[in-house]
Amino acid sequence: MPKIGYRTLKTGIGTALAISVAQWLHLDNFVSAGILTILCIQNTKKKSINASWSRFLACVIAMVMSGALFELISYHPAVIGLVLLIFIPITVALNISEGIVTSSVIILHVYSAGKVTLGLYENELGIILTGIGIALLMNLYMPSVETKLVEYQERIEENFYKIFCEMINYLKTNDGKWDGKEITETEKLLREAKTLAFKDVENHFLRHENLYYLYFKMREKQFYILQRILPIAASLSQTVEQGHRIADFLEELRDHIHPGNTALFYLKMLYDMKVEFEQMELPKTREEFETRAALYQFVREMEEYLQLKSSFKGIKKSRSFHTKKSATS
Repeated sequence: MPKIGYRTLKTGIGTALAISVAQWLHLDNFVSAGILTILCIQNTKKKSINASWSRFLACVIAMVMSGALFELISYHPAVIGLVLLIFIPITVALNISEGIVTSSVIILHVYSAGKVTLGLYENELGIILTGIGIALLMNLYMPSVETKLVEYQERIEENFYKIFCEMINYLKTNDGKWDGKEITETEKLLREAKTLAFKDVENHFLRHENLYYLYFKMREKQFYILQRILPIAASLSQTVEQGHRIADFLEELRDHIHPGNTALFYLKMLYDMKVEFEQMELPKTREEFETRAALYQFVREMEEYLQLKSSFKGIKKSRSFHTKKSATS
C-alpha cells in the first residue's frame, strides 16, 4: 500500500474542514473553499504563505474587476472572456499568476449571481478567507527533518571515508581495483541532502540559511576536489617516499571525518609536509619527476580541501554519531 505523506494527509483533512466550515457559515458555493485549501497547502510554510497571498490578492482583484465589467457591459459569456483577457496579464505583472485558476472560479460565481451586491462580495470573501485560512492552519505543523539530515550527513561522511581508503591503498600499493561506486552514490546523496536542507529553511520564517545546507554545500565542493584528486592518484606510476608520506597523512585525515571543524590542525600538518618535501633530494629520473609533480598537485588540492572545511563553523555531533567511526575533513 502506498505511503500517505504529511502533505496528502493535511490536504485531505484541510479540504474536508474548509468545506465544513464554509457550509456551517451558510456560504453559497461552499465547496470552493475546499478547492482553495487544496491549492494553498504546499510542501513548505513559506511556499504556503506565498501561494495563499497570491491567491487571495488575485481573487480580490478578480472579484472587483469582474463585478465592475459585468455591471458596466452585461452578464454575457463574451464578457467572461474579456475579463480574463484583462485579468490574466495583470496577475502576471503582479507575479500572482498562481491565483488565476481560483480567481476564475470567483469570476464564474459573480457571473452566476447575475447581480453584484454587498452580500455577494461578503460571500466570496468568506469562501476565500475560509479556504486560505484552513490551509495556513494545516501548514503550521511541519515534521522535523533533522534526523534525516543527520542520516545524510553520516552516509556522505561514510562514503568520504571509503574514498579516502581507496586513495590511501593506491598510494601505498598502486592497486587500482576499486569500482568507484561511492562517487556516483555520494553525488546523489549530496543533491538529495541539499534539497532537504533547503526545504527546512523554507519551513522557518526567520531563518535565511540552514547550517546543514551550508555543510552539504561545503561537502559538495570538497567532493569536487576529491574527483579532481582521483585522476592524479591514478596517474602515479610508482610509489615514492612522498607518496607513502601523503598516504599516512590521508589516513590521519580519514579517521577524523566529522561535521566539526578541526581543519586548521591538518592544514598545519600539510604545510609541514610540504616543507619536508621541498627539503628532499631532487628526483633523478623523468618518471620520478612526473610522479613527484603529481604528488605536489595532490597536496595543493588537499590544501584547498581543508581550507573549505576551515571556513565552515561546524555542526555539533549528534549523540548517535559518537557511536560511529568518526571521519574531519
